[in-house]
Amino acid sequence: MGILRKLKYYTKTALAVTVLSGCAVYGVLCSIFLSLIGKRHLAQWSTARVFYHSFSTLLGIRIKLIHGERLKMLPAIIVGNHQSTLDIFVLGRIFPKGCTVTSKKSLKWIPFLGWFMTLSGTFFLDRSNKEKSVKTLNKALQNLKDKKRALYIFPEGTRSYAQNPMLLPFKKGAFHLAQQAGIPIIPIVVSNTSSLINAKTETFESGEITIEVLEPFPTEGLKPEDVGQFTENIRDQMVAVCERLGYSKTAAELYADETIGNDTTENLDDYETVPNETAEETDLDGKTSAERTSLLSKD
Repeated sequence: MGILRKLKYYTKTALAVTVLSGCAVYGVLCSIFLSLIGKRHLAQWSTARVFYHSFSTLLGIRIKLIHGERLKMLPAIIVGNHQSTLDIFVLGRIFPKGCTVTSKKSLKWIPFLGWFMTLSGTFFLDRSNKEKSVKTLNKALQNLKDKKRALYIFPEGTRSYAQNPMLLPFKKGAFHLAQQAGIPIIPIVVSNTSSLINAKTETFESGEITIEVLEPFPTEGLKPEDVGQFTENIRDQMVAVCERLGYSKTAAELYADETIGNDTTENLDDYETVPNETAEETDLDGKTSAERTSLLSKD
């Protein structure tokens, strides 16, 4: 069993890298084309969706999104927990149109991936030059305010590789930016993914990741000296949700749930967006269950 598990891990890892590389090439071409027609802001969203659907189909991992409609409350700074390289897949599912990211400058020079990030409008930060980084962030803020877009930031600052549902301490940069711009923070929490992909145990399983989008936190009237407490309040709520979501479910666990009747959903699309735990609890009056699911699953 150990040999088979390792074989599956390395095979799926190689496939994941291939998908990522292919999507990076697509991203470069997509960014060039969209720039020519004045739609560059859609390049990251388009590439993210292609990556998500390719990865999900080939590697058997799906996402259950709770309160996804809150991601449309823009402009905003979106913050989320940062666990592993699987976060790229998560971003592929939730990335709003016009959203962009910040990244360390060193990634700019990676073939295809760095080219795509540059062409699609990523804001690169030079950590050795604070003044230049501040100017870059100010430019990003002005852009998202003027065009009602979003900036996605991992406040933990690095991957946690958490083996249990937890979050690292937060850096305050994203929250200071939101306070200065007077725009809300939208937190998202991803269930622990070590049950699906784990380099330590060489595990790569199919299954389901749950993502919950929390209520936006407004910053109107927030003073600079209050940002520290503001940051901790948001982190506390995210930790509570993280612990409640627990671990991502493996395919075997999903099958067991369906077998004993804990999960009556029969279609992958029904997992896409669940604003109030089930699609039937939405306020889309006059729509059938199938119509509601279809509408809520649209990007």
